[in-house]
Amino acid sequence: MTLTPGHAQRTGDFFRKETVGGLALLAAAVLALVCANTPLFDAYVSLRDTVVGPSALHLDLTLGDWAKDGLLAVFFFVAGVELKREMVLGELSDRKKAVLPIIAAVGGVVVPALILLGIGWGSPGVDQAWAIPIATDIAFALGVLSLTAKNVPATARVFLLSLAVVDDLIGIAVIAFVFASGIAIGWLLAAVASLAVYWFAQYRRITTPFLYVPLAVLTWVFMHSSGIHATIAGVALGLLTRVRADRGEATAPAERLAERITPWSAGLCVPIFAFFAAGVHVDSELLGELGSDRIALGIVVGLVVGKTVGIFGASWLAIKFGLAQRPRGLQNLDILALAMLGGIGFTVSLLIAELSLAGLQHGDAVEMAKIAVLAGSMIAAILGSVAMALCGRHHRRVAADSAGQDPVV
Repeated sequence: MTLTPGHAQRTGDFFRKETVGGLALLAAAVLALVCANTPLFDAYVSLRDTVVGPSALHLDLTLGDWAKDGLLAVFFFVAGVELKREMVLGELSDRKKAVLPIIAAVGGVVVPALILLGIGWGSPGVDQAWAIPIATDIAFALGVLSLTAKNVPATARVFLLSLAVVDDLIGIAVIAFVFASGIAIGWLLAAVASLAVYWFAQYRRITTPFLYVPLAVLTWVFMHSSGIHATIAGVALGLLTRVRADRGEATAPAERLAERITPWSAGLCVPIFAFFAAGVHVDSELLGELGSDRIALGIVVGLVVGKTVGIFGASWLAIKFGLAQRPRGLQNLDILALAMLGGIGFTVSLLIAELSLAGLQHGDAVEMAKIAVLAGSMIAAILGSVAMALCGRHHRRVAADSAGQDPVV
């Protein structure tokens, strides 16, 4: 069957719906867990670890790495564009509203780390494992939000997106400066130079994709070669994209690019990433020891309790003392629910677990930490979903009362 422009348009519109993207992501994650915990495990691992790419350019990566570093960079570009649009034209254009997710993200990093250090104190490897619960997985957190945030103000998504971007930047910085073998300054300068060319092209109102596509690929390659997580290239390019339309211009480049790329990101890139990232093998014996391993327990409590307390507590204090302003339409219960979703650490937490505990003589340390990350992220997702549903019901009742109608149950 030939795919006509009409079919392509309808497919694009379908995958622009956030609930569809969220369902695709969760379906891919469930499929990965099934594959990783059934007789399909060997085939799944073989597929995930298949190496493709030119070795001469040091891009001979596994399919799992291509999904994590390459396809996810597309999602990060869309997130960066959306964040830039909010910073210039939307909710985050107000300084006090823009600073709130930054403060919240810092609280959501510090408190989980302290909790893990406190619970795991004296355990081998705790001095390396402290960073495991500090991260929020942007793709999964937004995916769960899209499925549960009915009737909640749109500013909830802006807050969680901003919080998660800052949170992930901190997590990636920790990986780069604490756990990575080193940063290649030459490659990093090359990435900065290519970003400068991108900015100049935007400034000069150049529109041809024959410049931007190769430039984006080069930026990604340079960032990857520098030793810094390559998804940073996506965020940086998104933040440098022009969001104001010129006179006579129907739409700004940011809006045009988001319109074209979002269906690919939501319908292809993120689900494939989820499929390769979520395949954690759950050993029943290790699962039974989860409550007795203090580092694992610290990871679970850090993600579920630490993230909630850190994000909500920092937000509440910042608003109370006038350092920041509450997002429009959101109440304390909304921010608490979003803080719970911030505990979905998942992929960045799994990466930190591998990097931080790989050198321990205790061979099961990494696997135990991965199970703890999976458990903590799932608990956070469930609690956050229930809380968001309650928030939605509250906002629906308020809207119905304002309109003088009976709320629909």
